[in-house]
Amino acid sequence: MITVFGEGRGFRVVWLLEEMGLPYRLRPVDLQAGVENDDEFLSINPAGIIPAIQDGDVTMVESIAIMEYLMARYGPTPLAPAPHDPAFPAYQQFLHLGEAGLAASAYFVGGARNFAPEAERDNWSARQALSVFTSRLGLVTRQLERTPYLAGDAFTAADISAHFGLELAQRFGGVPLGEAERAYLDRLNAREACKRAMDVCQALKEAWANTPPAR
Repeated sequence: MITVFGEGRGFRVVWLLEEMGLPYRLRPVDLQAGVENDDEFLSINPAGIIPAIQDGDVTMVESIAIMEYLMARYGPTPLAPAPHDPAFPAYQQFLHLGEAGLAASAYFVGGARNFAPEAERDNWSARQALSVFTSRLGLVTRQLERTPYLAGDAFTAADISAHFGLELAQRFGGVPLGEAERAYLDRLNAREACKRAMDVCQALKEAWANTPPAR
């Protein structure tokens, strides 16, 4: 049984597991309450960040690395195109861009806009993070003008990765998305595995229900 610690980016892992039909359990981690007294979680991940997984003797953190591990360990799966597949380069690019280019920068935009003192909510670093997000979003937009999914005609784990970054931006970061991105998110959110994952991740579901997308 694979144990997933924490929601947030852990939603990616839960969704992937639902798509692959692998057994797992979600172990909530309350970051707002603080993890300093959560000895079980800290024994798994002393850094105190989510998500983390425990799979037998294997312990891992970082959502994209976890996804790659699960697909390699329990695949093959169409969620990860093979290296000889023409879709592989785009798949690799957007799998990592979903975190490094989208979610990471959206996190800092949202942090500044929601938690910084009023005078610092539009500081230089916040504007830089927004600029990074916007430039990477342009790559997503261009790809969606060509194909329905980021690696081409088929849904892959790259879409799971990008989905969280885009939702984080428009809900937590207050960044409006264009028509192409909104239609893309509608397609992804309609997937049965995505719906099941959201029902499992109740804290994230509630948080997003309380933060409508920016328009």
